[in-house]
Amino acid sequence: MPTLEAPEERLRKFKYRGKDASMRRQQRIAVSLELRKAKKDEQSLKRRNITDVSPDPSEQQTKGVSLTLQEIINGVNASDPELCFQATQAARKMLSREKNPPLKLIVDAGLIPRLVEFLKSSLHPRLQLEAAWALTNIASGTSELTRAVVDGGAIQPLVELLSSPHMTVCEQAVWALGNIAGDGPKFRDNVILSDAIPHLLTLVSSSIPVTFLRNIAWTLSNLCRNKNPYPSDHAVKQMLPALFHLLWHPDGEVLSDTCWALSYLTDGCDTRIGQVVDTGVLPRLVELMSSSELNVLTPSLRTVGNIVTGTDHQTQLALDAGILAVLPQLLTHPRSSIQKEAAWALSNVAAGPRQHIQQLIACGALPPLVAVLENGEFKVQKEAVWTVANFTTGGTVDQLIQLVQAGVLEPLINLLTIPDTKIVLIILDILFFILQAAEKISQKENMCLLIEGLGGIDRIEALQLHENRQIALTALNITERHFCEEEETGTTLPARDEDHEFLKHLTNTYQSSTTPKPGTRPKESLL
Repeated sequence: MPTLEAPEERLRKFKYRGKDASMRRQQRIAVSLELRKAKKDEQSLKRRNITDVSPDPSEQQTKGVSLTLQEIINGVNASDPELCFQATQAARKMLSREKNPPLKLIVDAGLIPRLVEFLKSSLHPRLQLEAAWALTNIASGTSELTRAVVDGGAIQPLVELLSSPHMTVCEQAVWALGNIAGDGPKFRDNVILSDAIPHLLTLVSSSIPVTFLRNIAWTLSNLCRNKNPYPSDHAVKQMLPALFHLLWHPDGEVLSDTCWALSYLTDGCDTRIGQVVDTGVLPRLVELMSSSELNVLTPSLRTVGNIVTGTDHQTQLALDAGILAVLPQLLTHPRSSIQKEAAWALSNVAAGPRQHIQQLIACGALPPLVAVLENGEFKVQKEAVWTVANFTTGGTVDQLIQLVQAGVLEPLINLLTIPDTKIVLIILDILFFILQAAEKISQKENMCLLIEGLGGIDRIEALQLHENRQIALTALNITERHFCEEEETGTTLPARDEDHEFLKHLTNTYQSSTTPKPGTRPKESLL
């Protein structure tokens, strides 16, 4: 694992006041990338139509027809529309095989130009359908195959088919465009520039079967996907009202793809997040975070997680929508992937101002957070550590006391033995921060005794011999600064069952000897 940056760089990982304006957002790029990679397969980039049953009754008349590749080539290039239809249908059936469809073989046979021509045959809707279907399946392949479809001039005729009076033809065109847009930002933008979005939005507002609407929602999500570059502002503004509308649809697949679309649009700068938040989607997204359907819960949680990486105001809107009524529950979800996303979202709430941290405490998030630190999978524990790190960076002394009272020290100390150097360094920083906060209220001795009682001193001292120089130096610094005096004064370590008395004494001392501080967070860090 890579080592953590220098101390000043580590602090730039946190969202706290006093940061350079361009770095205030606490969106940990590496973690976000890891989360996105983990979810890559949860929503298909491309889909191949392998349906065996044709929606056209004439399929039954040609069901027994099986043509060789050469016969298909000859038929596609014939002048008789019926021969063209039979050959195109045979090609489509080859491309619809569930296993090893000969996508490249059909492309190399030079059939794409003719298939694109057939898209324009308005007098022969059966031929249009088969051609669109064949092109859909070719575009479901590699980028090279998708490029062959695009270079063959398919996008504009497919967009025009979105206005076809034949629903099956129209739906197949939607599917084909979804595959093309899903290949990457370049082809996505080609579809957008061909004026596909207004046609798609017209279909959303019409009365269509739910299966058709699922394809539209999925295609819209691919038009929102990718961020290098993002889809244009104009395109996003066109799509957002329809996405808000679809967010209320009862079908799980429509909801899933709509939430994924919103997750892509919020995976970016504060302006991008603001475009989505301003539509008023947050209350509905929070509702969907309680869904029993994993394919709805996952993208709705991701979208909300993206939103709380934004400005403090955007995070506050998410809090006002009730995310803290759901996130602590999701820390106990049976799926560790959901626990991880919930902890990631909480880490960004904890990275906000003190009032956000207080709301996090008030919602009861600390006990389940400590529980995942103790017993969660390591990928979840890492996110929980980041939550605690952000909490200690921006919290008041009173809030830090509540964190310690929740039992956070023991699992943190236990995690000091893990091989992940970055997380070990963060935990050492957390302990240093807590000790310095205790020192400010003249309670460092009690805190040191508590840490020692949990085996913390032994583990910190052992880290002085760590092969990672930063870990060794940080452990040495903590030991020399906070734990050497006890050896000289001969302080006696209390029994473990007396630990809670130190916490009680710490709380009472703090409450009686301090006065409330202004609500703004100080610019300097204790680290």
